[in-house]
Amino acid sequence: MPLTDQERKKLAEIRHWERNLLSYEANDFQLTYEKYLDRSFSMLPENLQRQFFSGLDSWLFHLHGIIQGSQLQMDAKDRIITTARIFNKNAEKIENLRQLDFDQLQYIAEQQIAKHRLYSFIQGGLAGTGGKLLLGTDIPAIAVINLRVVQLIAMSYGFEVNTPYELMTSLKVFHTATLPPSMKKDAWGSLMTELEQNENPYFYEGTEEITDITWLEQPLQQLFKAVVITLFRKKLVQGVPLISMAIGAGANYQLTRKVTELAQKYYQLRYLKEKEEFGE
Repeated sequence: MPLTDQERKKLAEIRHWERNLLSYEANDFQLTYEKYLDRSFSMLPENLQRQFFSGLDSWLFHLHGIIQGSQLQMDAKDRIITTARIFNKNAEKIENLRQLDFDQLQYIAEQQIAKHRLYSFIQGGLAGTGGKLLLGTDIPAIAVINLRVVQLIAMSYGFEVNTPYELMTSLKVFHTATLPPSMKKDAWGSLMTELEQNENPYFYEGTEEITDITWLEQPLQQLFKAVVITLFRKKLVQGVPLISMAIGAGANYQLTRKVTELAQKYYQLRYLKEKEEFGE
């Protein structure tokens, strides 16, 4: 069916957000930092670089699969379908959600987003206590939270993530969201190109490499956060390391906020484009 006036308005808002994303220009400091990072990593042998990024991609693939097959994720999927049945009694599987109105889908997605932003905030606060175990597991934990919420946002808009195409797409959405602002426009453009060119909704026909040198800034930011937490964890307020906890909670919340914003915009755009195409 054709888009409603409200959906056309939302599509225009997404396109405006997209134009801002594509028109972003890095400042001199960011450009200098990116050049320094690129030059430093390029000093390593090429085979070592390939092994590093191949291992990182493999880790993300396996982590994605573990999350997708976990009982926790299956329960969340059932809750999404149960919520969808409030609006449409015929909703029996994730694909049926695309029969719902845009506002209803956004409501379901916003529930997942709010919960995972809270999880990220709490997890960052716990890491901010400076405990070796909590601080050491901070990067895997924040990766799990953000990969999981991308999957749930996809499902909230009716896109099941258990096919090769949707699996790779959700990973690339996560990757794009965690890139530096100046690098996001190229990755977003790649997502849009693959969306336009894909003729098979099941098999993925694009490049399977996810991470590269442009993505290193995010893990380095997490390591820098760990250093800052370590420096401030002994500065106590009534026996509690409030400063380091605030740093950890704030940094993780902001990361999840960036991931959920881009993921929601992407899957909203897909939902609206498909509805517009089938309505013609």
